[in-house]
Amino acid sequence: MRGAMDEPRLRRLLGGEDTAWLLDRVRRRLELGKPVAGTVTLASAGVEQRRAVERLLGRRAGSGRSLTVSLEEIDAVLRVSGAAPEGLAAATRALLGTVPDRAAEATAWMAVYEPLAELAERRPELAAWRAWLDATGMIRRLTAGPADAARLVTELVRVLDRLPAAGVALGRLAAETTGDAHGLDDGKALATLTLAAVRVLAGAAPTGDGSTFERRSAWAAVGVHRDELSSSVLCVGLPGGVTTLVGRMVALAREAGEPCALTLRQLNRERSDLGVRDGHVWVCENPIVLASAADELGTRCPPLVCLSGQPSAAVLRLLDLLAETGAQLSYHGDFDWGGVRIGNTLRDRFGWRPWRFDAPSYRAALASAPGGTLAGRPVDAVWDPDLRPALEHHGIHVQEELVLPDLIADLSAAATVP
Repeated sequence: MRGAMDEPRLRRLLGGEDTAWLLDRVRRRLELGKPVAGTVTLASAGVEQRRAVERLLGRRAGSGRSLTVSLEEIDAVLRVSGAAPEGLAAATRALLGTVPDRAAEATAWMAVYEPLAELAERRPELAAWRAWLDATGMIRRLTAGPADAARLVTELVRVLDRLPAAGVALGRLAAETTGDAHGLDDGKALATLTLAAVRVLAGAAPTGDGSTFERRSAWAAVGVHRDELSSSVLCVGLPGGVTTLVGRMVALAREAGEPCALTLRQLNRERSDLGVRDGHVWVCENPIVLASAADELGTRCPPLVCLSGQPSAAVLRLLDLLAETGAQLSYHGDFDWGGVRIGNTLRDRFGWRPWRFDAPSYRAALASAPGGTLAGRPVDAVWDPDLRPALEHHGIHVQEELVLPDLIADLSAAATVP
């Protein structure tokens, strides 16, 4: 059995200023995972540095300007003398504190990233997010080391494998994937990394403006709602029915010619009787369109649903209910890159028809609407390959409000008197 380290004696032999260079050389080898063996040399050694080595070895340390020392010899001296029965490596750690093994650490970090590489291979749509992780070093910045990072990555992959979802509460998603209902709360490392991936899945950049609305919209785009009450959708003109609460609500609103706000909670509680069946539903991006339609058409307004920007979980749930009964959706949005991304998201899910939302309509709008400078990252419009080139060519965005008369005219033409 090895004896205990004689720390006072060890410090006298090896812990002084004149042997600091020797400890530094050993520390570097330990960090790189190299064996503590061979020789080390100090060029232009001073008198006191040479004497310190001679006291340690119990013999003369040669002559000349440089000083060369055998690490095996020092190791043997420390073991035999009892100053450090476990040798030079243990002595170095005792004198300098924890010495990180850089080689082992590098290997551990490589293992951390392996599940992310496998995820990116399975989910090529996450490539931009994976590149963002590498460019920012975000995982290292958010964790205390490889072990902490490995736990985080395991949970991260587990969460992303559940997305996109078909309507799930954020707390429930967190509980089912991490065992903690608050595991995806704002400010937590897992939420930061997951939200960046969610934005990419929604067709945006990994970083957002950080606002509550932006975060809620990003989650909603992949079918996750922060709670069932804050997620809502505006509609007007839905016929409704008498067999469900939501059906009665929208029927009363239509009878009064007024818009109706439905929460996700209400839409999730029962299979709502919306009364549309295989009829036509118009979908717009901005509330001003819906409000203007209600003002001008009142009880004659045909079924119209408003996204209010990025579609919330409530919006997607309502459109799902409508599509399940065979309703035909026609969509109009802002002529800008954000509007195109929203259109792509809806197109993949519902297969809507353009409502004055294609390249010819854009060019026609430019002739009568002033618009503004188009900004943001370009994206193809999956429903019209000519729309992106037209937007890039003119460099002008046109919001729905600027073509409101045309949209109201379409709704008016589709209106029927009850």
